[in-house]
Amino acid sequence: MERSAGDAWTGRAGFILAAIGGAIGLGNIWRFSYVAGENGGAVFLLVYGLCVVLIGLPVLLSEFVLGCRVRGDVLLAFSHPRAARAWRGAGVLAALVAFLILSYYSVIAGWAFRYFVSYLDGTLPALPREALPAAFRDFVADPLQPLFWHALFMTLTTVVVAAGIARGIERASRILMPVLAAMVILLAGYALTLPGASRGLAFLFAPDWSALATPRLYLAALGQAFFSLGVAMGVMITYAGYVRSPERLASSAAAVAAGDTLFAVVAGMAIFPIVFAFGMDPAFGPALAFVTLPQVFAVMPGGAWVGVAFFFLLSAAALTSAVSLLEVPVAIAARLGLPRATVAVAFAAGAFAAGIPSALGTGPWREVSFAGRGILETVDFLAADLLLPVVGIVVVLFVGWVLPREESLSQSGLPPRLSRAWLAVVRYLAPVAMVAFLVTLAFG
Repeated sequence: MERSAGDAWTGRAGFILAAIGGAIGLGNIWRFSYVAGENGGAVFLLVYGLCVVLIGLPVLLSEFVLGCRVRGDVLLAFSHPRAARAWRGAGVLAALVAFLILSYYSVIAGWAFRYFVSYLDGTLPALPREALPAAFRDFVADPLQPLFWHALFMTLTTVVVAAGIARGIERASRILMPVLAAMVILLAGYALTLPGASRGLAFLFAPDWSALATPRLYLAALGQAFFSLGVAMGVMITYAGYVRSPERLASSAAAVAAGDTLFAVVAGMAIFPIVFAFGMDPAFGPALAFVTLPQVFAVMPGGAWVGVAFFFLLSAAALTSAVSLLEVPVAIAARLGLPRATVAVAFAAGAFAAGIPSALGTGPWREVSFAGRGILETVDFLAADLLLPVVGIVVVLFVGWVLPREESLSQSGLPPRLSRAWLAVVRYLAPVAMVAFLVTLAFG
C-alpha cells in the first residue's frame, strides 16, 4: 500500500532534525558519560570518534540508502528482485531490536522524568546529600513507582507517534532539538566556570595512551557508537523511508553523525567538570546520573536549578529516541493500512508490558539474574550488545553484496571515489569489525 502524502518529512531539515533526535538520547548523556568514565575518558573519546567515522557513519549511510530506496519500512527495505525472501527476516529482527530496546529504555527514561519532576517540585533538593543514594535505591526498589513513570513516559511517546510524521515526530523534533542544544551548551558553560573544572576537561581531552592496550576499550567504543547513532535498530531505515527525494543522503548522514557526536562531547563537557570539581568518581558506572550528580547538585551553587535543567535534558533527549524506536513497528503496521493511532497505542502497550520485568528487576524481582546480570541488564545485553551488531552485519551485507553495485553507489549520493571507498568499508571493514566485536564479546 502506498503511503499518503502526509507520511513524509516536510523537507530535508525536518528529516535531519528527526534523525538527530532519534540518535540523541540516553546514549549520549547517561550511557556515554559512564562508559567514557569507565574507559579512560579522552582515549575512549578518540577511539569512539574513529569508530563513528570509520564504521558508524558508513553503516548509517547504508541504512539511509535502504530506507530511501524503497520509500518504506524495514520489511520492504530488505526486498529486491535478486534477494531471497529470507532477507525479510532481517527487517523483522531490526523491528524486534527496536521493540526490545524501547521496553527497557522507557524504564530508565521514566527514572529521568521522575527526577526532573522531583527537582522541579523541590522534593529532591530538600533532601540532604547523604540521603540521595538511598532515595534512588528506595525509588527503583518500589514495586509501583518505576511502573508508573514507565507508563507515563510511554504515554508521552505514544502521543507524539500517533500524531504522524509531519505533525507529530517532525514537529516535536523541530521544537525539542534546538531546546536540547541550548540546554546542553548552557550546562557545559556553567560547568566550566566551576573551580577544578580543568581536571574534568583534561580527563575528557588529554589521553592516557596506556589505555589503548585495554581490549575492552575498543569493545566499549564500538558498542557506544552503534547505540548512540541509533543504527541497526531499524530507526534510520524507517526515517529515510519518509524522505521525498534521495538527493544529498550522504551529507544528511554526515550531519546526523556529527550532530550526535558533538552532542555527546558537549554533554561530557557538562558532566565531567562537575564530577571532578566536587571530587566524585567519573567511573561510578550506570548510577552516575542518578546518584553521583544529584549528590553534587546538593552542594553546588544553584544546584537545584542545575538539576532541573539536567534531568529535563535527559528526559527530552530520551523522548526523541523513544519516539523513533516506537515508529519502527508502527511504520510497518501503518503501511499495511491499519490506523496509525491504534497501532501506536497497541505497540506502546506491548512495549510497556515487555518492560515490566525490567522495571521490577531493581525491586521485587532483584534476586532474578541470568549469568550474573539482572533483568534490565540482561535485556540490554541481548538487544544492544548481541542483536545490534547482528543487524548491523546484515545491513552492510545486504547493501554491499546483495544490492547491485551500481545501485548502491548511485543511491549513496557520494562522488565516485568516495562512493567506492564507502562501499569498500561496507563490504569489508564494517562486517569484519562487527564480527570481531561479537567474537570478543563471546570469548574476550
